[in-house]
Order: sequence, then structure tokens, then C-alpha cells
Amino acid sequence: AAELAAAYVKGFQGTYDEDGTLLGWGENSVPTTIKHAPGDGAGEGGRESHTSVGKYAITGEGLDDHASVFAAATDSLAMMTSYSISLDKDGNPVAGGELMGTAYNTELMSYIRNDIGFKGAIVTDWAVMTGITDEGAFLGTAWGAEGLTPVERYVKVLKNGVDMFGGVNSAEFILQAYDAWQAEFEAGTVDVDADTRWAESGARILTMSFAPGLFDAPYVELEESLATVGSAENVEAGFNAQLNSVVMVKNDGTIAEAAEGDWSDKTVYIPHTYDTGMGGLFGPATYTEGPSLSVEAAEQIFGTVITDAVELDADGKVVTVTAPDLADVDLVLVGLRSPNNGGPFNAAGQDAETKAWYPLSLQWAPYTADGANVRTTSIGGDVLADGTKENRSYFGATSRISNEADIHAFERAVAAVAATGKDIPMITVVKANNPVVPTEFEAASDAVLVGFGVSDLATLTVAAGLHEPQGRLPIGFPVDMDAVEAQDEGVGEDMTTYVDASGSDWKFGFGLNYAGPIAE
Repeated sequence: AAELAAAYVKGFQGTYDEDGTLLGWGENSVPTTIKHAPGDGAGEGGRESHTSVGKYAITGEGLDDHASVFAAATDSLAMMTSYSISLDKDGNPVAGGELMGTAYNTELMSYIRNDIGFKGAIVTDWAVMTGITDEGAFLGTAWGAEGLTPVERYVKVLKNGVDMFGGVNSAEFILQAYDAWQAEFEAGTVDVDADTRWAESGARILTMSFAPGLFDAPYVELEESLATVGSAENVEAGFNAQLNSVVMVKNDGTIAEAAEGDWSDKTVYIPHTYDTGMGGLFGPATYTEGPSLSVEAAEQIFGTVITDAVELDADGKVVTVTAPDLADVDLVLVGLRSPNNGGPFNAAGQDAETKAWYPLSLQWAPYTADGANVRTTSIGGDVLADGTKENRSYFGATSRISNEADIHAFERAVAAVAATGKDIPMITVVKANNPVVPTEFEAASDAVLVGFGVSDLATLTVAAGLHEPQGRLPIGFPVDMDAVEAQDEGVGEDMTTYVDASGSDWKFGFGLNYAGPIAE
């Protein structure tokens, strides 16, 4: 990860000649912002810190590991802080000090500025300067600093070395913070006056415009931009990058090298699925339904594409799904999206009405969190009015997956193949946002591909043997949910990973090409 971060910053911020020699800052340079400040990816129970349900991250003993990635990329002109309150395994602030989000945690910000040595501009994530209890607040993520006034928040984060305020469109509190800072300077409680401190941030912020030459050449030629952005050459390069990233984790020979047009007389079946959606901060749940993979993309490769017969009600929701006769089908293609627990603004993990906690899950079928590794007492939790600590444990509760229909579509496809009495090969395409538990689909699949944010056309091109897979897993896939519960949120790759019948371990770095495992 550190190598990736360093290369990313170097690639974006650098300008290169035709031979690939780095020239430093130049006309092709783009300033970068690395994020989120160390430890934010370790939310307790997998919850997410855009809402209060995920405000606590269990960085544990892993802060130095998290920080090493940022330390490798300190040339970046900017860094964004996280929302999270980072805790150790005992529930104490990971860097000592206050139970506050990164921007407000003086010790953690000192670690970033002094231990890591980051000299660029630091920007808060959006809404960090607003408390959820502030009057008129639509979104507020000032975790741990809700009790401060807006001006006190600005003064505090400025003392901590913050320079920019994400999502802030008014200078009102910044100007008031200037006056408050100057008053502290005159009282002897801060070492520099307001002009000096504000100028320090100004220099860091303006460097992001000066370094790439935006003040020297502030204008662009529209025609040149239109010819460059979205050009055929760039689109092709992007699609090739997608192809190269597809990971093949299982193949019994079904996926083999083929030539363009080899599938033009073949028939494939793609089952239908739906997602009931998740309501959240920005509106109610949105119901979606359709084939599990793009029929339009499949038709660019295969001669005939068939799917299920679907009956919808007056609201456009699925009532019945009936698989067709697959007797004349040459290949079955099933798309499985990662189990949908909800996104950053769905407050996933807590019931909106009862406020009861429930587990997030990496499997489609219902998961009840009653195993030996499930915490009965959470590490993170708010201090309640009576002085006790809130318990965010979800022990005994059951997951809520809005696209459980995906695995039912897979099961329907398996049954439809069995009904033919024929050995029709089945390729499963996992459209992953994160790891999944493979036990629900691996054994019945002849081949499995995993794509992370790529188009269906890319995965189908690889499935058809028109591009040899080159990708390797960027994260291990767990053997089961008990393994997920057992692993430490703050430690990378400490989870028991899935091993399939052929002995392949779906761990970090695993991937197959036509010849077998790709060498690390």
C-alpha cells in the first residue's frame, strides 16, 4: 500500500517527457490529496463514519502500519483528515488525549505533522466543522467536538495544524476564529499572532495552485480539453486497465483463450435479480431490478442472450421469476454484487427506529451474529447521560442485506442447469466492493471472476477468453463470517481466508491466469 501511495502521488504530481523521465512539476502535473488520515479504515463492526453509527475506528496497535502508507507519500501537497475517533483495543484514544475525530485530536494531529512529517495542506473531510446537534444541521460529523461552539472548533483544529475546511462555504466562523486566535495571542496562550498562523495556511493552500503553474497559465483551450478528455486513446487505455484488473480465482478449464467471434453462434443465460435498496440521509430506498449482468454488454460477445421471465407488480417490484429451459444454452453467466449492507449515508448497522444494533455481513443469506468471536461488549461507545458507556454490540442480531436476491438468482441458475440433465458450464462474476464469503457460490461454479469497480463488458470479455486475466486479489476473501468477527479491525490480512476444493487460498495477492496461479 505504501508503494502504491507513493507511486500514485509521483504519477499525478509529476510531469514526464516522452521517454518517461520525471521532470518534476510541469504542465501535466496534478496536485494530490492523500486520505484519510491514518486509521480511518478500521470502523468497529465494519460501520462507516459518515454517520454517528460508525464514528469509532479500532486502529488498535496498528497506527504505525496505517501511518507508514502516508509516510511514503508525504510529497503530496494535501492530506484529508478522517471523521473517525480512533481507539486502541481498550477503547482509549489511539494517540492518547481526547475522544475526538482526527482533526480535533491534538495528539493524533501532532503525530501526523511531527512524527510522519507531513508539511502540506491538511483539509478536514466534509461537515467535520459542523456538529450533528447544531441548529439547522443537515449533516454534521464533528465527532467528539459537538459540545464546542463553531468558533471553538475552528480555533482548535487550526491549533492542530489544519488549513482547509471541507464543505465550508461561509467565512463567518473563520473570521470569528481569527479574532479569537488574536485574543489568545495577546493573552499569551498561543505563540504566534493570527496573521502569522493564517499566512502559514495560506502558503500551503496556494502552493497547490503555484506548483502546477496555474497562476502562470490559468486558462485552458476548450478544443484541446475536449480532444483530450474522453479521447478514444484514453478510453481504450482505461478499458485495458479494467481488463487487466479482473481477477480469476477459480477455473476448471471453462475460461480458455478464444478468438474474436468464437462465441458469435453461442447462447448464454443470465439470471434476473433485484435489490430492495436502503433508505438513508438523502432519501428513501430505491428499488432496482434487472439481469445480474448487462445483456447489452453480453450481446457484444455472444450470439444469443436469454434471461428469466419476470412478473412485476404495479410498483415495478418483482413478484415472480421463472428460469427458461436451458437445454440449448452453451454457458451460464451469473453476476453477484457484493452483499448490500447500505452505503456511507444509510447508517448501516443500526435500526433507524429502534436504534438496535445489527451486524454488517459479507454473505448474502441472513447472518446471525451469535458466534464465539462476536463481541458482547463493543470497544467503542458514547458516554451516556448517566455516565455509563454505550454498548454497540450486535450479538444475537441478524444482518440486513438488500440484494439477497442475487444469491437466489445464482441458486435458480444452478437448479435450471440441473433440470436439463446436461453439464452446462457456469461462470460466476463477483462485482465486488469488498471481500465476500465464497461458500454460497464457489462449489457450484465452474469458474469465478472478481471485478472491483469495472464494467460488465470487461468481466465478460475475460469470461469469454478474449483477454487473459492478470489481476490478483487486493484483499483476502474470508472463509466465513466467524473469521470476519475474529480478525482485528486495525490489522491488515489477519483473517482466515477461504480455500476452495482445488486447494487455492483466496488470500491477498491470489489470482489465476490460463496457466495457473500468477506468481507474486
